[in-house]
Amino acid sequence: MNNRVVETHDLFKQYRMGKTTVEAIRGVSLAVARGEFFAIAGPSGSGKTTLLNLIGCLDTPSSGEIEIDGEAVGQLSSGARADLRARKIGFIFQTFNLIPVLTAYENVEYPLFLGRRTGDRRSQVETALAQVGLADRARHRPTELSGGQQQRVAVARALVTDPSIVLADEPTANLDSKTGHEIIELMHRLNRERGTTFIFSTHDPRIMKAADRVVEISDGQLLTRIC
Repeated sequence: MNNRVVETHDLFKQYRMGKTTVEAIRGVSLAVARGEFFAIAGPSGSGKTTLLNLIGCLDTPSSGEIEIDGEAVGQLSSGARADLRARKIGFIFQTFNLIPVLTAYENVEYPLFLGRRTGDRRSQVETALAQVGLADRARHRPTELSGGQQQRVAVARALVTDPSIVLADEPTANLDSKTGHEIIELMHRLNRERGTTFIFSTHDPRIMKAADRVVEISDGQLLTRIC
């Protein structure tokens, strides 16, 4: 088995803004090993979220190639990319992105419906909520939960499908210092226990300190490796 769960090769992403072409990603080549706790660091506007969206098949590159678990994403149809996302990738967002009318249980269960997963969904959801310490909040809606609890639901939702990769876009940005530290510790523990690869976009020094490896991005280009 290839130990590289993500590879990008000479990746470019350009956007047209009127008559101007903006190069958001410029020639990025990187590899992330299976099971890594990996961070892409950079200030706002550096291209780190764009890069994460490309890896997550939420956007398509202008040129270059992305491989997820050995599959060349550029050769897949839009439907096949959506299927790959459902099978291989979990997402954690800065703003939690929970569905407000659904309970914590239903939010975690939702990806199982999208991926048409068979098996005991109740057991999968209850296990995911228990792993993030929210077994007793399963019937609460997002408005009844704190910010930290909402992000824990988001972590459970990302992990419930047992993905190869979890992509976390600034997951601590909307949390206070204590809660942010708890969420980092939770994700780090789950990474070690489950062997799931975590890839962050961040400028949080606590995530960078916890990461196995950090690369820095500026103006769409990878700079010298930080650690």
